[in-house]
Amino acid sequence: MASQRLTFKAQLAQVSVPATSANLGSGFDTFGLALDMRDRYAAQVLDDAVFDVDVSGEGADEVKKDKNHLVIKAMLRGFEFMGQKPRGLALRALNVTPHARGLGSSASAIVGGLALARDLVLGGEQYMSLEEMMALATELEGHPDNVAAAIYGGATIAWMEDIYGVKTGRSVSIPVHHDIKALLFIPATHLSTAKARKLLPETISHHDAVLNSSHAALLPIALATRPDLLLTATEDLLHQHYRAQAYPKSMALVDQLRAKGIAATISGAGPSVLALHSTAEGATAEIEQLAPHGFEVKKLAISRSGVE
Repeated sequence: MASQRLTFKAQLAQVSVPATSANLGSGFDTFGLALDMRDRYAAQVLDDAVFDVDVSGEGADEVKKDKNHLVIKAMLRGFEFMGQKPRGLALRALNVTPHARGLGSSASAIVGGLALARDLVLGGEQYMSLEEMMALATELEGHPDNVAAAIYGGATIAWMEDIYGVKTGRSVSIPVHHDIKALLFIPATHLSTAKARKLLPETISHHDAVLNSSHAALLPIALATRPDLLLTATEDLLHQHYRAQAYPKSMALVDQLRAKGIAATISGAGPSVLALHSTAEGATAEIEQLAPHGFEVKKLAISRSGVE
């Protein structure tokens, strides 16, 4: 967008962004799901050329607290896109989403930063649409699956598209059946997405590709109207078992849950495990007891809304 003079709002802007789980088994690098566990951010434009950053909650001691904080970097990219950067910014972040566990913490920071930038500009929605936010978030994140679910909520299908010679992230939303809920099994161990990607093979068999494609094609139907098909729809042959050496306990838990008929997958690049189910409230104790030592279990609803 061409450079232009913006009017910055004096008041504080506040947003919350859901955690997200990508892949959902068969939908590698494509499907995303928003979970009702939210990071919260508040920011204000400053007249002085300073970046005042305070972080509490998950990973507070592990992140930068200056202009290199990911939320700040996303805000500055958003302001740049809209036409003008402020001199300084104050940011307060309350992190709830665990970091480096396959739950979209970086997507939350990026989407939160872009949303804050838009909210701090008078008429910001005219300068940055949700589609443009999606493109910017993909640029910063490097892939579109988590950021799509973080922006739009619910379930999303995301892809990369060449628009006027530029690769950008696009997405569509999928309705999620009201009976579907999530159980998260979160280990104490961390795993970077970059490390997980290095474990993937260059090629797979035609047989596995066909089976995986059929499962991924079934996944939107299972999510929207047929929860009984989730076990089949989430069956993966592309990535999880190839990366099992990076999360052996998590992969063993996925296999154990699936053997009991529960649609379990590695969440994103791992090592968290996502189990989608339609079990009645209060009837998940048997599933929860399968958690290995050192895993935290969270019962979560699907977040029907994205950043807000």
